[in-house]
Amino acid sequence: MQEEESKAVRGRGRPARPPEEAREAAVQAATWLLLHEGYAATTMEAVARHAGMAKKSLYQYAANREELVALVVRGWTDAFLPAMAHDAAGPGDVLPLLKEILQAMAARVLTADAVGLFRLLCTEFPARADLLAVYQRNGIERGTAMLAEWLGRQAARGHMTISNAPELAGLLLAMVIAEPLRQMALGLLASVPAWDAAPRIDAVLRLLGGSAFSVAGASTPRGS
Repeated sequence: MQEEESKAVRGRGRPARPPEEAREAAVQAATWLLLHEGYAATTMEAVARHAGMAKKSLYQYAANREELVALVVRGWTDAFLPAMAHDAAGPGDVLPLLKEILQAMAARVLTADAVGLFRLLCTEFPARADLLAVYQRNGIERGTAMLAEWLGRQAARGHMTISNAPELAGLLLAMVIAEPLRQMALGLLASVPAWDAAPRIDAVLRLLGGSAFSVAGASTPRGS
């Protein structure tokens, strides 16, 4: 009898969601509030209410608003991991795999919500410096470091020669991500998936592979 009463009490309560589902609900709620209500309105109380969870449950995933934003941005860079898990079997596989990685990165950080957050960061608002630091650390710096680590692995396997993996990663992302992101934030370019990043990625890889252009009679630049 006692067991039946206990089940009845649990049945009247809100059913528990799996941890990953609840975490995703919190991330989506934080993203929506950031883009539609602004940073000041993205409080722990508002996120919990919008996600349909108790505030104490939200604290299982983030201790404060800054950590919530970090969850949002890290979720984008986490999406790069599957593509970066693969290493080239030989030199001929490097560029095709790099294309897959860059496509995965563009597919996540050039979406409407990612562009919206970047646009928000281009405005002035209280605590902007705090949000910018979270964005830089969990987004730009982490994504660049992840790509640099993958490039370094391919070099260590003897498939390519690079003198500075972080520098190369930064240049690749500047060409593939940064310029389209700037145009999207200005409203000059549609976000992904309406905009297809593949032609731009192909052009960048042709440049990297040395087939984009050549200078007649060129020699190694001084200081190289």
